[in-house]
Amino acid sequence: MLCAALVACSVKQPKLEDECVYSREKTEFAIWSNAAEKMEIHLYASEETSDYETLSLTKGEGDYWRGTVKGDMEGKYYTVRSFQNGEWGLESPGIFAKAVSVNGQRAAIIDFLKTNPEGWEKDVRPAMPDMTDIVVYETHVRDYTMANPAIEHKGKFLAFTELPAVNYLKELGITHLQILPFFDYGSIDETNHNSPCSILNSPYNWGYDPVNYNVPDGGYSTNPYDPYTRIREAKMMIQSLHEAGIRVIMDVVYNHTYDVMGCALGRVVPKYFYRLNPDGTYANGSGCGNETASDHEKYRQFMVESVCYWAREYHVDGFRFDLMGIHDQETMNAIRAALDEIDPTILTYGEGWAAMSPAYPYDSLAMKQWTYKMPRVGAFSDDIRNALIGSPFDHERGFASGNPAGAKDVMRGLIACPEWSGEPMQHVSYITCHDNYCLRDRIEVSASEETEDIQLCMNKLAQTAVLVSQGMSFIYGGEELFRTKKGIDNSYQSPDSINIIPWENKEKYAHLFEYYRQMIAIRRAHKGFRLGSAEAVKEHVEFLDTDSESLIIYRINNLEGIDSAKSLTVLLNGGKDVAVAAIPEGNYTILAFNSAADVNGLEEVSAAQIAVAPYSATILAEK
Repeated sequence: MLCAALVACSVKQPKLEDECVYSREKTEFAIWSNAAEKMEIHLYASEETSDYETLSLTKGEGDYWRGTVKGDMEGKYYTVRSFQNGEWGLESPGIFAKAVSVNGQRAAIIDFLKTNPEGWEKDVRPAMPDMTDIVVYETHVRDYTMANPAIEHKGKFLAFTELPAVNYLKELGITHLQILPFFDYGSIDETNHNSPCSILNSPYNWGYDPVNYNVPDGGYSTNPYDPYTRIREAKMMIQSLHEAGIRVIMDVVYNHTYDVMGCALGRVVPKYFYRLNPDGTYANGSGCGNETASDHEKYRQFMVESVCYWAREYHVDGFRFDLMGIHDQETMNAIRAALDEIDPTILTYGEGWAAMSPAYPYDSLAMKQWTYKMPRVGAFSDDIRNALIGSPFDHERGFASGNPAGAKDVMRGLIACPEWSGEPMQHVSYITCHDNYCLRDRIEVSASEETEDIQLCMNKLAQTAVLVSQGMSFIYGGEELFRTKKGIDNSYQSPDSINIIPWENKEKYAHLFEYYRQMIAIRRAHKGFRLGSAEAVKEHVEFLDTDSESLIIYRINNLEGIDSAKSLTVLLNGGKDVAVAAIPEGNYTILAFNSAADVNGLEEVSAAQIAVAPYSATILAEK
């Protein structure tokens, strides 16, 4: 026992984030539980030893259990255990552990100043003058780097400190990199994460199975046994991307945990952090066996403090919320307000739906249709996705692959679906993400009879609509390289052979990569595609009548003082035939035509009508 080492604790009520506060003189613990009858800390000399000393905590104000150990405890490990209903529960690292042992079984006591890479104090977020300027590129630490022969630290945070990884993103021109979950998750053994993932050996997972929310996963570090290494290398990844002018968005999964009693949330305060059915069983809006209760005061506080912790300690620039529709609107607004105090340009957006029906009043949830009730919180637009390439739940074609029925919803998406988005930046325009089929495979299942050349045209047309829409543009990594997942529509635990970015395709499909690069440049060069407010969109945008149900003419007018062009005209032809369209007579620079694009212009024309090739976009900038 540590009888001589125990000292009285402060009466100050800490944040949940203050669970373990280290200094060379002492380490203070404060664990929240409104259900515990007793609470104790087990202190371990190392992560391997089974011997421990016990620190009994004392219950104080606000249901916080507190205790302090004098002396320098750096390098020690601890677990939390609570006594409820006549028995001691299982040990856990605590609900707000910030450093852990391998596989996250014990929390580590460390000096966080030693986790900062050289120059960390000078790290700043790249400039972001307007939220609608954003072009997001989504990837996964392992998927992005495993197949690149020029990268040394394949599958690791440090891969993003290497020039081949960073320069590719700079060349493409994106502003934000959204990285699939890189917090500590449960399905992968961190000690066996270096070998190639195949069906026969090391398992694979994207990481949507949270265990310790506030610690980087050790599998992406070069030494998962050292609590410092994973933290330092995650910071080095972010620092490197910042130096390249790229902001980092973290994919966060607060809607459910890996399991219940295998997670600290369930062990420290059983059932409090989860929603329950009337019969006392766990609700399952996530489809993963449980759903968390953001409407409960302490879980809401946990979510707010957690995102703020990542924003402050790791300089994360944005958060993508998995199954955001499980959370309540009040929590999402509280998160937005807290991040605004740190930096208003930090992004917040997510999936405005749930996997199943959450156990909470529907009209109070952060569902897509209520996005306008959560200012500056965005939602993915399945409207424009389904209209362009078809729903992921069937094999029908979309507008970009020859089905004109989606034209009206494409037009709604181009103006950022104002009926639910409130403002354009709340509308995340996309056609694919890590979920469901990638774009090549989605086109293949609905248009398998078409040639590869036609399918490539469909790919370009669909992505063009995303990049000229008034919402925030989002691209799934590898679509610009015509990636395929070999027909697998949910590859969350598929091997490397399915999920890797095919870097050899950059040469094979050079015209596709160049088209994406030019379209991103066109979007960033023309403010007309990112007017920034619903009022401006209403004032400047119109859709011209056409003689073809497969043709959309999207025109952005009166741009003097806003854009270098007087007007921008986008013609999207989702049909198999050439479409001839009347346009306002004028002198135009052609920015895109017949599946080619150039931010500096392909040619100059004076015209009152124009022919648009099948499955392609034409973009005109009026001089």
